[in-house]
Amino acid sequence: MVTKANAQPDLRALTGLRGIAAWFVVFYHIRTGMGSYLPQGVMDFLAKGYLAVDFFFLLSGFVIWLSYSQRFENNGNSYSLGFYWRRIARIWPLHIFIVLVTMLFVAVLISTGRESESSYPLYELPMHILLLQNWGFTDQLTWNHPAWSISTEMAAYLIFPLLAVYARWDRFPTALLVVFIAILVTAIHFYFDRLGFQTLGDDIPRTGLVRCLLQFICGTIICVIWQRWRGNWQKAMGASLFGAAFFGMFLAGYLPETLAIPIVFSSLLLSMAIYSEAKTNPLNNRILHYFGEISYATYLVHFMLFIAFKIIFIDDPANVPPIFIGLFFVLTFISSAILYHWIEKPGQRLLQQTSLNPAKSLSVK
Repeated sequence: MVTKANAQPDLRALTGLRGIAAWFVVFYHIRTGMGSYLPQGVMDFLAKGYLAVDFFFLLSGFVIWLSYSQRFENNGNSYSLGFYWRRIARIWPLHIFIVLVTMLFVAVLISTGRESESSYPLYELPMHILLLQNWGFTDQLTWNHPAWSISTEMAAYLIFPLLAVYARWDRFPTALLVVFIAILVTAIHFYFDRLGFQTLGDDIPRTGLVRCLLQFICGTIICVIWQRWRGNWQKAMGASLFGAAFFGMFLAGYLPETLAIPIVFSSLLLSMAIYSEAKTNPLNNRILHYFGEISYATYLVHFMLFIAFKIIFIDDPANVPPIFIGLFFVLTFISSAILYHWIEKPGQRLLQQTSLNPAKSLSVK
């Protein structure tokens, strides 16, 4: 059991950052409808919204290590089934609901004589249901595009017990942990470079799995460093300055995105985790925290919602009036809140409470 003595801290600022990142992805996907009236600089910034997913991967590794590493240390591999069930309960109910709604949408397209096979191939549907669609079996994003990252995270969950039981980052000195992160980040860069890709968003069906796994592992290591540096504001400032320096070199064109951004986001995650427990942290406010709480629903629902929104309300998808963009934002927020409270959380509770849950047969320390 998890007692008050060893209960995990509530890093509210990181939850707020997750909400900001989710909406960055939303802006990324709708930006093409605002090109006629947004400045080019803003459009260029929004065009980098795909990078928010890289922060998600790091944050996921951080949170998973924080939440489960101690349980694996206490129980060893025997906790693996319980861990897998918890992660499935966390992400699958809302995902499958979105898949079902998308299937209804596709049925409407087919019944009205609209072409749908290229974007919604029926033979790929089983892979999407099982979250296997971005494990290298396909060559394009189909159905609900953002779910590709959830697919790769499923792969990360599969390897996590190996990290928690055998890697045990807490046994290594901090300097060596920093070296491990540097090696992983360099591996990301060389992987993309060898394929001839310049950005982290290139050829997601081919690169997304490696992109996720390496950054997820980085996130687990960052969590161990944070546990040692927790409350050390000087370390947080140092991490912030380090990340800012690499970001500056990236903006100046001295470093490629595939090398700079994982370093920048790793530094950001570490510094924000340290700052998270500061009472004056502006990211700790209730509004941002709520946006973070419903961010998974925002991330999964916005893409298909925008497609339906354009079909119903918009004549020219390349020129969506600001008032309709605002309406879409409201619909996305309302949909996210409804899905969070009525589908995501109840679905999690249902799977956790079912007798099929292997954790119920384990005595978890």
